[in-house]
Amino acid sequence: QVQLVESGGGLVQAGGSLRLSCALSGRTFSDSNVAWFRQAPGKERTFVAAVSWSPGSEYYAESVKGRFTISRNNAKNTVFLQMNSLKPEDTAVYYCAGDQRTYASILYIEAYEYDLWGQGTQVTVSS
Repeated sequence: QVQLVESGGGLVQAGGSLRLSCALSGRTFSDSNVAWFRQAPGKERTFVAAVSWSPGSEYYAESVKGRFTISRNNAKNTVFLQMNSLKPEDTAVYYCAGDQRTYASILYIEAYEYDLWGQGTQVTVSS
């Protein structure tokens, strides 16, 4: 059974940092793209960042570029999201999403392109 489990969320003051983790199990994800999305109360789920199976290829939403960094440790089947200089508008539930396609050449930003999802972890940034 394939599972994605997020951790690392919490409450932080504006300007602070958090590191989210996504532990992937049930199959290897070293050949698949993985992304982070977030959903604020009353709003749609939106793309945050994605990392390719191909080393050195990432893509970020404009709103987080320069503040967030996505990375992966294939040996541990884990993907990370380092979030720095957090703002109150970053408050949301953050979801890890896996692309079941292998060796995909496109880093998708649409949620419907991902078919494996974690349960989410809450990030709250106070002003």
